[in-house]
Amino acid sequence: MPRHPSKPAAEALTLSPIAIARSCFRDKFGVPRQPGLTRHARADLVIQSPFDREDAFRGLETASHLWLTFQFHEAVRVEWRPVVRPPRLGGNRKVGVFASRSPFRPNSLGLSVVRNEGLARIDGRLVLRISDHDLIDGTPILDIKPYLPFADSVPEATLGWADSPPTERLDVVFLPEAEEQIRQLPPEHYRELRPLIEDVVGYDPRPSFRRGREEDRIYGAHLYDLNVRFRFVNDQSQKRVEVLTVC
Repeated sequence: MPRHPSKPAAEALTLSPIAIARSCFRDKFGVPRQPGLTRHARADLVIQSPFDREDAFRGLETASHLWLTFQFHEAVRVEWRPVVRPPRLGGNRKVGVFASRSPFRPNSLGLSVVRNEGLARIDGRLVLRISDHDLIDGTPILDIKPYLPFADSVPEATLGWADSPPTERLDVVFLPEAEEQIRQLPPEHYRELRPLIEDVVGYDPRPSFRRGREEDRIYGAHLYDLNVRFRFVNDQSQKRVEVLTVC
């Protein structure tokens, strides 16, 4: 019998989200440029049907860290570009998209290592809790794998234009109104939110062409259900970020 022609696997490929992230980061501005830059970022991955079965995650409790494949769902574009301007290069130099970790990619796929905080049932839904992440709220998770230290860690690996981690971090000062507002939160929220704010604004989330400048402009980042408003100061004494309000 003649064989029926079939589509190449790449053309027939469809992806179903395994989970949807419920994240402390509610929009793109303020999200760390890489996972692990803040140890205080938490998210719940709400497992979707038909994958919401405990036996599909059996043994995952032994993994301290996980690989997540996800979609940059707010960066999906009809057309892709072969070159991008990485923030690490000041936004002025171009590199090939496949030599970067830009979210603007042909298939809009991202890859992150996160800390595994364990499975839980919350309001009847199976949830995988994570931390040290860089996902915005609503991110579709397409795959979950355990991180294998003996195979995935390559200490001698290099990338010429981004070998060292970002070390410049601005001092963060909470002005009285912000200090009062954040102290009115429940203690468990205060303990997590304050260091998260310090990490997010201290690494200067502004576009590359604005970094290092003093501006009159006031910025805002949505963390959980709060709007954190802050400004950058570059006077003779020090460079710093002043947190104005947390409400």
